[in-house]
Amino acid sequence: MHSSFLIGLVFLLIGMVPAQAETWQPPQGQLQVPIWPGAVPDAISTSQTESVSTVAGHGGWTQVSDVSQPTMTVYPAKGQNTEAAVVVFPGGGFKVLAMDLEGTEICDWLTSRGITCVLLKYRVPNGNHHWDENCQCHVTPKVPRALQDAQRTIKLVRSKAKELNLNPNKIGVIGFSAGGYLVAQTSNIFTLTYEPVDTVDKLSSRPDFAIALYPGHLCRAADTFDPSIHVTKQTPPTFLVQAWDDPVDPICNSTLYARALNQADVLAEVHLFAKGGHAFGLRDKQHSVSSWSSLVENWLKEIGIL
Repeated sequence: MHSSFLIGLVFLLIGMVPAQAETWQPPQGQLQVPIWPGAVPDAISTSQTESVSTVAGHGGWTQVSDVSQPTMTVYPAKGQNTEAAVVVFPGGGFKVLAMDLEGTEICDWLTSRGITCVLLKYRVPNGNHHWDENCQCHVTPKVPRALQDAQRTIKLVRSKAKELNLNPNKIGVIGFSAGGYLVAQTSNIFTLTYEPVDTVDKLSSRPDFAIALYPGHLCRAADTFDPSIHVTKQTPPTFLVQAWDDPVDPICNSTLYARALNQADVLAEVHLFAKGGHAFGLRDKQHSVSSWSSLVENWLKEIGIL
């Protein structure tokens, strides 16, 4: 099926209008659509509008700020369709989103392997996330808007499995940095974090497999594990990647999560590399960390996804 036709089909099935032209736009031929059929839950009033800029470092990357209208963009699998799909959570510290470095470039890799990619532009309304950097904790009165968007997107993809030629039991997630934390959240928090809006919300938001790269926020004061993440046997098979010299998110984010996965007897594969820093995505060609994508592909074969 032609990719542009498939994207149009998704657009018609979801029955929504495309995002505004001044917001971040996917590459030509792709269409992003809102993930909520009406009003965005727990929306906040702000005078700031979404903006797109280019940031130096890592060869330059696209930064999207002040996202208040979450969207998803479906990238159909190329070649032989494996019937698997991966929802991508870019990083950015819950302040911005790295939409190419940890988004579109990841989708290009996944689709080339026969995997449908769904890129989520989740909410990062500046200064209104439930994560508070001052106390390095979650602030209870604030709403986990990014998690709401992540749960909703997984449900949406699962609801459209037939139309997208997907196996509803082969829908996974991949996330980077803050997006890696969303991977941990969606892998362990299955209770709906918003009021149901339609029949889609009757479906499960649990991913069938999970991939987290240099995740943040899991390692708390005195190297303790985030108490809001309760790993159980229901946690999906998980793949972890991080560099030992990461200057942003300490290695304990991965080691503590790996320990929790082990204690719950969850199938996991963990790769800790000596060098690579943070936010390497698929661009690092100088260190052994660049092999992570091949390792993921082998792992997906071993767990029966590919």
